[in-house]
Amino acid sequence: MDNSKFSLNPHVLENYLQKPAVEFTKADLIRFIKENRIEMLNFRYAAEDGRLKTLNFIITSREHLDLILSTGERVDGSSLFSFIEAGASDMYVIPRYKTAFLNPFAEVPTLDILCSFYTSTGEPLESAPERILKKAHNEFKKSTGFNFKALGELEYYVICKKASLYPGIDQKGYHESPPFTNWEHLRVEAMELISQTGGKIKYGHSEVGNFSTENEEFEQHEIEFLPVDVEDAADQMLIAKWILRMLGKKYDVNISFAPKITEGKAGSGLHIHMLAEKDGVNQMVENNKLSNVAKKMIAGMLDLAGALTAFGNTIPTSYLRLVPHQEAPTNICWGDRNRSVLVRVPLGWLGALDMIKKENPHDTEPLGNFTSKQTVEFRAPDGSADIHKLLAGLVVASQHGLEMPDALDVAEKLYVDVNIFEDAHKEKLNELNQLPESCWESAERLKEQRAFFEKNKVFPVGTIDGIITKLKFYHDHDLSKRLYGKNDEIRKLVEEFLHCM
Repeated sequence: MDNSKFSLNPHVLENYLQKPAVEFTKADLIRFIKENRIEMLNFRYAAEDGRLKTLNFIITSREHLDLILSTGERVDGSSLFSFIEAGASDMYVIPRYKTAFLNPFAEVPTLDILCSFYTSTGEPLESAPERILKKAHNEFKKSTGFNFKALGELEYYVICKKASLYPGIDQKGYHESPPFTNWEHLRVEAMELISQTGGKIKYGHSEVGNFSTENEEFEQHEIEFLPVDVEDAADQMLIAKWILRMLGKKYDVNISFAPKITEGKAGSGLHIHMLAEKDGVNQMVENNKLSNVAKKMIAGMLDLAGALTAFGNTIPTSYLRLVPHQEAPTNICWGDRNRSVLVRVPLGWLGALDMIKKENPHDTEPLGNFTSKQTVEFRAPDGSADIHKLLAGLVVASQHGLEMPDALDVAEKLYVDVNIFEDAHKEKLNELNQLPESCWESAERLKEQRAFFEKNKVFPVGTIDGIITKLKFYHDHDLSKRLYGKNDEIRKLVEEFLHCM
C-alpha cells in the first residue's frame, strides 16, 4: 500500500484507514474501533440552537456496534426543534460515516460521528439544518453544472483575567506574536485538534481586537479554513466552534464568537469565501480576470443581501457590529480588496505567480500547475450565524445570480472602487441600498424575498416563518439609536448574547 498520499495528513482516521473520509464505510469504522480499543461512540448533531448535541453509546459487542451504525437511534425531536410537536416528536438520527473523528477531549477512547435527522417514516427531515444545505447544493449543481465550495473565517475573543506582563496595544492585535499576544497556544492547539478531526485549515493568526478593562483582557483571534464542498464547510466550522469552546473550558477562559464585545472595539465576523468549480477547475477566473460566473454570483448575493442577514446576523448585537468605519459592511455593494464592501474580491494571485522566483532566484525548479485560489467573500455574517442555513442561503443567492438575466448589469452598477465614506464620494454612497439595521428589519427583508429561498422547497415555509418570528421577537427596531452612548446597557446586552450559537 502506498502510504505517501496520507503521510502529511493530520486526520487521524484518514491516516489510519489510508483512504479519504468520503470513502469511509461501516466496516472501516468497525475496524478502527476494534483495532484502537475504542470504548464509546458518540452521535453528534446540530439542533435548532446551532450547537453540537451528544448521544453517548457504550460499545458492548460487535453486534451492538453494527446495529448502531446500521440503524441509527431514536431521539425526541420536540426537545431539539421548536417546530416539532411533543405528540409526534420521535425521529431518527442517522450517522454519516465520512464525518467520523476521534474525540480529543473524551476521558475514554471515543469515536464521534455527525448525524442527519430522519422522520418516523424513514425520510430525511426537510427542515433539518443539514438537509436544507444539501437541498440547496443539489439544486445549484442541477441548475448550473457547478460544484459550490466554501470556507469560513472564524473570529473569536479569548476573555480572561488581567495578568499580562506584555500588554497589547489597543486595537492593534493584527498578526501580533508572543509575548504581546497571550493565547496563541490555545489557537495553535485548536488548529491541531480541528485538523485531526478532519477540518481543512488554511491558517490562524491573532486579530485586530485587543483591549483590556480594569480586571479583564480581551484578545481576538481567527482561524481560516480551506475551500471544501459547502456541506463539509458547515461541518468543519461546527466542530471547530465546539473544539474552541472545549479548550476555553480547559484553560478556564471564555471563548466568545459574539459579533460585538463592547462599543468602539472590533467585532467578530464570520466571513464566508466561495467559489464555483467544474471538473476540478475554479470558475471564478477567466483569462486572468474575475469571470462572469463570479460577477453573476456576486449580483445574486447583493440582490438578496438583506434577506441573507436573517441567517447570518441573528441577534440584536449583530447590528452593533454592522456600522460604518469598523471594517464591517453597511452598504450593498462589492469591490476589490475593499474591506468596507459587502462582497469583497480578495487578491487571488492573478498573473502574480512568479513572485517566489524573484525572491528565490537560486531555486530553478519549475512551478507546478496550481489551481486558482480566487474566491469572493461575503462579509456581513457573524458568530451568531446559523451556519447551515447561512451557507444554504448563499448557495441559493449565487444560483439566483447565475439565473438573473441582468446579473452583469447589476454587478457593474454596484461595483465600487473608492472609499464611499469620503466626502468626495457621498453621491455614490447615496445611490447604494443599506443592509438591515436590526433583527426586525432583517425579518422584514426575508419576508419580502422569501420566495427565492422557498423555491424548489429548499427552505420549508415553516422554517422561514420560524426565522421571521424569532427575529421579530427581539423588538429591536431602533436598538442602535436607543443604546448610543449607554455603555452599561450595551454591556448587559453583550453579556446576554456572549455565547450565541
